[in-house]
Amino acid sequence: MRQQQLPVFYSHTFLTAYERHPLTKIDAFRYLVVRRGGRAVAVLPAYLQHDPDPLGCLAGAYPEAAGQPALLSHSWHCYDARLGEPSLVPEVMAALRELAAELGAPWFGLVNVEQDGPTALALAAAGLPVRHLVDRFNADLGGLGDLDQYLARSVARRTRHNLQRYQRRAAEHGVTRQVVPITDLDLAEVTALCDRSARKHGSDRFYPEGVFEAFLAMVAPVTRAVVVRQRGRLVAVGVVLLDDERLHCWAAGVDYHVDGNFSPYQLMFGDAIGLALRLRRPTVEGGRGNAEFKLRYGLRPRPLAGTLAQT
Repeated sequence: MRQQQLPVFYSHTFLTAYERHPLTKIDAFRYLVVRRGGRAVAVLPAYLQHDPDPLGCLAGAYPEAAGQPALLSHSWHCYDARLGEPSLVPEVMAALRELAAELGAPWFGLVNVEQDGPTALALAAAGLPVRHLVDRFNADLGGLGDLDQYLARSVARRTRHNLQRYQRRAAEHGVTRQVVPITDLDLAEVTALCDRSARKHGSDRFYPEGVFEAFLAMVAPVTRAVVVRQRGRLVAVGVVLLDDERLHCWAAGVDYHVDGNFSPYQLMFGDAIGLALRLRRPTVEGGRGNAEFKLRYGLRPRPLAGTLAQT
């Protein structure tokens, strides 16, 4: 993974946690590994799902496959799917087709592939349909030393002043902010807050009770929690994942019922960017959705595509 600069979603830690505690209904787990001279040069996790569209992204792009089982790579909790060696697309997709037929899935493919990236280009060159699904957002932190520098370079003056005002108001109203290991928190409380926020934005049961807590405990080695509390009460938590190149703002939960007229989400998001800079990660990933906010805070869209084909 490190040699090919694959994201944390391809790490042994993440994949093992997802198999033991899948965050969506998975009917079968498979892993395609391509080896050259005994060395693994590409890996493709593949999940058989009878409900393969939990975010509603596939239905618009592939209405012909709506409601049908599919063998997909990667999971929907990953927003950056890719092959380590895109030149292997024909062989990998042929193997994926064969595996889908063996499992009785009428459709197979990849989702959340960067639309202009090497993997998507290789899929198109192989004659496969590549259709836009959704956007993810990220920002380049190169050459920056702290959050103030990032805000000065990437964020409009009004937004900078709003964040600074929120920081002052929060400090005046009993707010504490810190970064801690995820296992320092009450994981049931984290799950409840993340699930409530996801439901508010239309992603029902994306962080299922009981399962998400167990998953977080397993991915703790590659995870941090950005925490905002008011007088001890958890009002925002950001679950961030780390790999060598990126800090991923992967999951978040927010309670906006606070005293002091400030946004816990904006405090948490700013602290996550500050953490990425302290850890010297050159890229911060903001995930999918909430485009208006992310654009306002200097992140840029990266269109994600998927390819589906019949077995």
